[in-house]
Amino acid sequence: MTPYQKFIANTKLRRAAVMASIIVVLWLARSIMSTILLTFIFAFLVTRVINLVRRRLHVRAVLVVAPLYLIVLAGMMYALIHYVPVIANQTVHLYNQVQTFYNSKAFANNQAMQWVLNAINSMNLKTQLQAGINTILEYAGSITAMGVTLLLSLILSFFFTVEIDELKAFGARFVTSPFGWYFADLKYFADKFINTFGVVIEAQIFIAIVNTVITTITLIALKMPNVPSLAIMVFLLSMIPVAGAIISVVPLAIIAFTVDGLQGVITIIVMILVIHMLEAYVLNPKFMSTRTKLPVFFTFVVLLVGERLFGTWGLIVGIPIFTFILDILGVKRIPEEAAPKPPAKK
Repeated sequence: MTPYQKFIANTKLRRAAVMASIIVVLWLARSIMSTILLTFIFAFLVTRVINLVRRRLHVRAVLVVAPLYLIVLAGMMYALIHYVPVIANQTVHLYNQVQTFYNSKAFANNQAMQWVLNAINSMNLKTQLQAGINTILEYAGSITAMGVTLLLSLILSFFFTVEIDELKAFGARFVTSPFGWYFADLKYFADKFINTFGVVIEAQIFIAIVNTVITTITLIALKMPNVPSLAIMVFLLSMIPVAGAIISVVPLAIIAFTVDGLQGVITIIVMILVIHMLEAYVLNPKFMSTRTKLPVFFTFVVLLVGERLFGTWGLIVGIPIFTFILDILGVKRIPEEAAPKPPAKK
């Protein structure tokens, strides 16, 4: 037996080499990692919808994907046209209100406000505030780039899911090629990761629903405008573990100020803090550890390390990646779901 044949026969060594090659490719493609991850997430979610429909009806993928993407694009365009200008106007209105109050006699004669101002100056928070504003401007400047990434990911995921049956048939040819062992191991890792990601994303969806219900009840109590659209925004942001609740405080606080002034802002901040603590100390450890069978300690550590290494993306994919690694090492197995068979071609 030649060294090459021995290498092929050694399953553990062979798969370790394949995994190393995947890591190298992902490292080289790190500049487009956002596009890769968004495409993967969109394709995964749409594929789940296709499989759900196919459990009851044997239809071609395009009959499910095309209407779904039309609805998504229509929703995005509606939100872009109707709600983005509203938030921008409310931001300008808030800034004008703050400037007017700061330059008014009421502010100069208010002892409490002067004490707060002196305390801020003594703590040298001005520099930190300027740094925070610069960070916000940097994020605003990257909105266009993020929009292009989002659009490209939607296009790629659309073509992937529309031709999912053809892609599976085409991919099967690689397994029967002379280097079929490599693509068979590649498929092995892909199936493992997809199954792991599905388990975790289902838990995160449940957490997002709980967060959205609590937030919506508070918004109704505050008599906030456009509660349905705000609830959708909160749900989407809640898909980001831990950080999503904090990110949502900015637009919610701006709108709350226009409705109920400073008291509304304080209520929103308290609500976000409560939700953040509930998510961080109850929901994430409970449901994430239950679905992935991870100890609470490891759940916290993975979230912290993932955020440190990959930023916001680390919060989203940190636990799936860690669970995937445990599955590959044989430490913990996640049962695979049986996918429905595609419709037979006539």
